[in-house]
Amino acid sequence: MRFPRTIRLDATDERVFERAAGPDEWAVSGAFAFAAAPSEGLRGKAAQAFARGFLGTQSFGWSTLVAVAEISPAELEAVIEALAHHLAERYGAPSLADARRAAEAEAAFAGSLCEHKVNTLIAVVRSFGSEGIVERFRTIEPLRSGRHTRIWTLVPDGEGGGPPGGYGA
Repeated sequence: MRFPRTIRLDATDERVFERAAGPDEWAVSGAFAFAAAPSEGLRGKAAQAFARGFLGTQSFGWSTLVAVAEISPAELEAVIEALAHHLAERYGAPSLADARRAAEAEAAFAGSLCEHKVNTLIAVVRSFGSEGIVERFRTIEPLRSGRHTRIWTLVPDGEGGGPPGGYGA
């Protein structure tokens, strides 16, 4: 089975989210975290998490991007368990059984986003619509081997007529 896994291309998530997910955490959409939020009341880092974040299921921090990855049945079960406990403790689910059903549904939705090649990147854009939260997902598929182009060449200082810093284009 395939499932979203957080990915960090740089340190941006550390600056834009109140809590950033670590790299390589299994992730879900996390839109449920904003179900009770007023559409005009989100500001700053909370607004950024709402608009563009996936929820990591280990740290319960946010990630701008996820990558499609293979998940084992045992790993999926651990995701569901962690998410169920988070829903019960943080959001007051009536019972752990109810929280587990919600976690299973959230995990099934997250898995449905991964009908792409492994390592495909997924981004979300979230907004409030007339009937609640609207999510749109974009994908960036990995290049096939041999299709990338080299745009930089390192040149030792004093060779090749490059700039004084030693790097040439």
